Amino acid sequence: MATRRAHLTIVEFCEEIGIGRSTFYDWRTKRRAPRCIKLPNGELRIRRTEYERWLDALEERAA
Repeated sequence: MATRRAHLTIVEFCEEIGIGRSTFYDWRTKRRAPRCIKLPNGELRIRRTEYERWLDALEERAA
């Protein structure tokens, strides 16, 4: 069984939901992407818990 890492890279996030990096950065500019952690080297990471919270917030409620 594969271990899931606590943080996703932007590439991993984009692959997981099937979008391009440009779409991610567009969403980020519009504050529609999940919150990120900026590392000292400038790279971004997304906590898996934040990713799951973000997905839950997008889920449509049944009428």
